[in-house]
Amino acid sequence: MATVQVSEAEKVYILHGIRDDLRVDGRGCEDYRHMEIETDVVSNTDGSAKVTLGHTAVLVGIKADIGKPRPLVPNEGYLEFFVDCSANATPEFEGRGGEELGTELSNTLYKVFNNKHSVDLKSLCICPGEHCWVLYVDVLLLQCDGNLYDAISIAIKAALFNTKIPRVRISTDEEGGKEIELSDDPYDCMRLNVENVPCIVTLCKVGHRHVVDATLQEKACSVASLIISVTHKGTVTCTRKVGGGSLDPESIFEMTEAGKRVGKALHAPLMKVLQQEEHLGKKKQKVGFLG
Repeated sequence: MATVQVSEAEKVYILHGIRDDLRVDGRGCEDYRHMEIETDVVSNTDGSAKVTLGHTAVLVGIKADIGKPRPLVPNEGYLEFFVDCSANATPEFEGRGGEELGTELSNTLYKVFNNKHSVDLKSLCICPGEHCWVLYVDVLLLQCDGNLYDAISIAIKAALFNTKIPRVRISTDEEGGKEIELSDDPYDCMRLNVENVPCIVTLCKVGHRHVVDATLQEKACSVASLIISVTHKGTVTCTRKVGGGSLDPESIFEMTEAGKRVGKALHAPLMKVLQQEEHLGKKKQKVGFLG
């Protein structure tokens, strides 16, 4: 994970500000930085999204491919995650540093998203035990300024909302074998229900308080963080503690409650923005380097 050096005087300044619910950039402890979301930004994918959170930028592309269901769940499809930590985002991502972080992020994303409570995996089944849709989710970290998990989860939810899977028809040949036919009509497609797809909220313990959407400077003052994935109903689907420090039970309870509150409030405006952008169609304005 990218880090910055912070002097003792800066740490005291940051700690005192957070104690009084006033962070360096003027936000409260449970406020996010300015966020920009674009969907359908990569032409050769079935769904894509770019999210900019402060100076953290993430690009997600999703490709749907036909594969074989897993033996334990023959009537479900599944998701595969690959995270590429670009060395352009921060020099610390060069070499094995980026590979280890990418593996760590991929494993966490797999636990958060690849289950029946987050995505309707049964809708990805084509023929039980024989064929299913596999969604390959590629995440590219373009710029790193803290809070990677939250930005990635929002980008994945936006990309899943944007994903269009071709309609499949199964026919039987003369010998009784099954043939799969994919529709070549771009409008004859299946869309995923992303209502239950969770968003990740990362809370960093700084001093005696916790903050949402920590910058790299605030992260340097943090002893430990709690990663919580929350659905639109406020249900926690996954929790994970990161960082070398420890968290007492009271802090974990307070951070979990704050994460549920923040995560639940995040879904409604996110879905509203995604639906508004989709209604614009080709009229929507491209921003950033993809414009």
